[in-house]
This record gives sequence, structure tokens and C-alpha cells, in this order.
Amino acid sequence: MADTIYCYHCRLQHPKEEMRRIETKTGKRWRCLKSIKATQRDREEREAFGRQMTAINKAEAQSKARMALNLGN
Repeated sequence: MADTIYCYHCRLQHPKEEMRRIETKTGKRWRCLKSIKATQRDREEREAFGRQMTAINKAEAQSKARMALNLGN
């Protein structure tokens, strides 16, 4: 995992060479090239990318919740 960096935008680990450090309101953060390029597309494509990332994040959160419930039993 030493050669990967966490992307704050899509919440995934990516290889270091696919990442760029950008300035945000809260400071400098790492963001993957895929998410940067997605923001440069037209509105419909940006929204589709956002929906895709939301679905991935929701599935991951549900998986973690199920695992937490199973550990409690």
C-alpha cells in the first residue's frame, strides 16, 4: 500500500502516479486524475460520474454496516 494514495473525492486508493495534489478550501488534498478529468466534462457526464461514485460509496458503507452487525452477533 506504500505506492498508493487515498483520493478524497472518490474515497479509493490509487497508484501514486495517478494522483495530483490540489488546493481546496480546507487545504491541500490528493485527488485522482480520473476524478479531475471527470469534472472537466459536460454537466451530464459529471453527474453520471457523481452518481457512479455515490453508488460505490453507498455499497461500501452498507457492506461495512452488515459486517459490523455480523460481528455483534
